[in-house]
Amino acid sequence: MLLVTGITGHTGRYFLYNLIKNNYKGKIRCTARKNSNIEILKKSGLDIEIVIGDLNDKDYIYQIMKDVKIVMHIYNIHHSLDIIKAAIANNVERVILVHTTGIYSKYKEASLEYKKIESQVLKAAKNRVNLTILRPTMIYGDLCDHNMSKFIKMLNKIRLFPLIDGGKALIQPVNARDLGKAYYDVLMNSTITVNKQYILSGDKPISIKEALTIISNKLNKKNIFIPVPLKVAEAVSYIIKWVTLGKMDFVEKVLRMGENRAYSHYLAKKDFGFNPIPFEKGIEIEINQFKEKYL
Repeated sequence: MLLVTGITGHTGRYFLYNLIKNNYKGKIRCTARKNSNIEILKKSGLDIEIVIGDLNDKDYIYQIMKDVKIVMHIYNIHHSLDIIKAAIANNVERVILVHTTGIYSKYKEASLEYKKIESQVLKAAKNRVNLTILRPTMIYGDLCDHNMSKFIKMLNKIRLFPLIDGGKALIQPVNARDLGKAYYDVLMNSTITVNKQYILSGDKPISIKEALTIISNKLNKKNIFIPVPLKVAEAVSYIIKWVTLGKMDFVEKVLRMGENRAYSHYLAKKDFGFNPIPFEKGIEIEINQFKEKYL
């Protein structure tokens, strides 16, 4: 049996679409919260068992592992250690964890907790369960994402748009559709992908300014981008933090706007043919959703 967490979420839905598209034959157990929309699971045509519960409940995690052979944990990195422990206790053969490239950030807030979790996960799993870790970069593709959708909304409203460090930093956003397919390919290519770690990034690196310019053009807006030196933006963020007595602290978020976040997906391409769509094509889908809903 395959256990999947987060299947009703953004990338999880695209993983489900790939299971449906390829007519997956095995039994699937899916976790869902009380308020989750599970209609898509009921109508999938797959052999799906839905188990309502909360992954914050360790007893629930142990219970859902019974009779499970493979785990695809998409939901949240913060539950990964409990997932691994429960998998080992229930003699699960293989676990696939979806984590994040945020682990590579040089800034403490963005990476320290991720590094700690992964260290604990790897230590617990060593020689006890087959483990594959997937690390997507910045995820986009639909209005429910927490990344590009914000920029789309801001660029639609704000004509004069500040660019920290001139928008020179490189990013490599990955479309949720590509991730759904990648999760499926990793699942089905166990011989090649077992006990490996993969970066799942977008087609190629692109600067923040280039990405925002593409969004602006596809929105048919004439945004004017104003370069803001990184040191100035950092100073302002510290002042705001001081004035609000720490209630508004986005110093690291500002600094990360000047940090390169582009990573190669060479190994994923080599092992299972990962071939993400270009950003310009992927973002057009999301912008069209925005236009249909708001314009």
